[in-house]
Formats: sequence, structure tokens, C-alpha cells
Amino acid sequence: MKIGVIGGGQLGRMLALAGTPLGMNFAFLDPAPDACAAALGEHLLADYNDLPHLRRLADEVDVVTFEFESVPAETVAFLSQFVPVYPSAEALRIARDRWFEKSLFQQLGIPTPAFADIQTQADLDAAVASIGLPAVLKTRTLGYDGKGQKVLRKAEDVTGAFAELGSVPCILEGFVPFTGEVSLIAVRARDGATRFYPLVHNSHDTGILKLSIASSDHPLQALAEDYVGRVLKQLDYVGVLAFEFFEVDGGLKANEIAPRVHNSGHWTIEGAECSQFENHLRAIAGLPLGATRKVGESAMLNFIGSVPEVGKVIAFEDCHLHHYGKAFKAGRKVGHVTLRSVTRDILDRQIMALETLIDQHA
Repeated sequence: MKIGVIGGGQLGRMLALAGTPLGMNFAFLDPAPDACAAALGEHLLADYNDLPHLRRLADEVDVVTFEFESVPAETVAFLSQFVPVYPSAEALRIARDRWFEKSLFQQLGIPTPAFADIQTQADLDAAVASIGLPAVLKTRTLGYDGKGQKVLRKAEDVTGAFAELGSVPCILEGFVPFTGEVSLIAVRARDGATRFYPLVHNSHDTGILKLSIASSDHPLQALAEDYVGRVLKQLDYVGVLAFEFFEVDGGLKANEIAPRVHNSGHWTIEGAECSQFENHLRAIAGLPLGATRKVGESAMLNFIGSVPEVGKVIAFEDCHLHHYGKAFKAGRKVGHVTLRSVTRDILDRQIMALETLIDQHA
């Protein structure tokens, strides 16, 4: 089976690494000449709206997926005329737009922060008067890793904020006094079979995910599965979906969804019976889903900007390095490690030691 992937970054690369043992081949459509997934399959060097190349991709592969939600929904809709594409164009249309996304959560009875659609500075002024400060102004599309958003803490921050984010459609969200940030990685097959990984605790640095630790018997696991299941069913979703939540007053409030394999699920490569990457491929290919159970205690630590000396990283016991083969650049995810252990205490010590190495390398 040949899989077409829109996008050729590290997520596409890890999909190919998971699919190759299953006898799958890959083709990536990406406009970047140095796309890091290109080493693992055919690289169609083209923009995401290049119809001739999209048609060529559709003719070459058995099924298409995408590795990030910046892909236009129109691209997926076009491809779906010629080849199965999962997740669907409709799922992508909703997930890539924060207004559509939050409106869906509201429709499905999933708690969210207060939010408002912002099309002008006047809209922003009115929304701040209603929602209050602090609040977060975000572009409706294309924002990630802390980009495309601004925290508004005082009245002076509101003045000119809409122009500061490019005078594009935005959403204002009330600030949530959360006690933690968690995400749930789920996978749904073509026949509707659904499986969930353990809830993951996430820590960020300047808006970029730094650390994810897989939980054991989290008291909010069932609630998170309920909320995510509602979205999967409503969208008739196929593939892996990540849902990020805020922990608030013993419950959960929705932050956002990602219609793809997700950074907070990278620990599953070594830390679960079947990784999120393999399960995504199983789902879109119509194969049985794999088990999502943890294998011991697991955590994922991102390398941002650069990767320390390889020998020093893999000297840590049960430390699994994933180097993305990308040029080092400040603020860029260039690799990660999965840390595994038999107990959480040992895992925490491993995390602290590796964080010290990263700080020394910076």
C-alpha cells in the first residue's frame, strides 16, 4: 500500500518510519526542498494548492492523509474526488479554524472558556468589555507553537492588538485559571472502532510544548474520553486526533483539537503497545487498531533549536532519541526523546537530569 502525505515535516517522517514495517510506501507533497520526510519516500515538490501535482499524488497512492492543519481544506476536498482522504475535508475545515472549533465544542456540550469572534478592532473592544481581562487574542487559523496570539492583561494591551496580529479574523478567549494542561490522543477507524491513549500532562515554554508525561489512572480520563468521543462521532472522524484541555476546578475545559498525530503523543513510539503513528496508518488504511496501553512509565522531552551531542543523550538509560534531520534554528522543534522507566520516581529523576543536559548545551 502506498500512502500519500500532505506535508513533509517530522510528523510525516515518523508516519513513514511507523508504516515501513507494515509494508507501506510513502509519497510526500511539500513545497520545501529540504522537507525532512523526503528521505523516507517520494517527494513531490509543490505547493498545497498545486492542482496538477495533487492529481499526480492521487493517481499514485491508495489513500491520502496530512501531517498538519495548515493544509487548506480545499486541498483535501479536491483530492477526495479521486482517492480516499482521512481525516475528511470537513474535519480539517473545523479543526483548523478556532471559531468553528469552539462553536463545535459548544454545540456538543463540551465546556470552553468564554469566546468571541473578532473581525475588527471594534469587535475586540466590545468582546473585552463583555469577557473581561485577562484574555487571549488568537488568529482563527495558522497559529501554532505560541505564534498568532497575544495575551491581553490590561487595557493598554487591547489598543491596536487586532492590527498587531495582522488584521485577520481572530478569536478572543477568556483567560482560564487552570491547574494543569492535559491532552488526550484518540484514534478512530473507518468502521467507527475507537481507542484512547492515557491522558498526558503537558508543560510549555514560550508557547512551545517542552515536556509530556503519560499519566496512570488519571481521574479525568473517562471525562476526557467522553468529550473526545463526541467530537469523533460528530465528525465521522478517521485517524488520530489530539484534544488539548485545561484542568479547571476538578474538571476539564476544551482548549483545541489537532486533526493529526500530535507532539504530545510522541511518547507512544516507545511508551505504548502501538504508537499513535502506526495507529493512524492502521485507521486510514482500514486495518485493525492496535493496543494503546502504556509500557511502563513514559515521558517525551522536546529539543528546541538544537540537539545536544548524541552520545550524551543516549547515555541515559532507556532514553530513545529521535533526530528529525532538520537544520537547527531557534524556536524550531528539531528532535525529541522518549524516556521510559519502571517507576514514576525514576522517570522524574531521568527528566531532571536530561533537562540539566539541555540547559548546559543551550
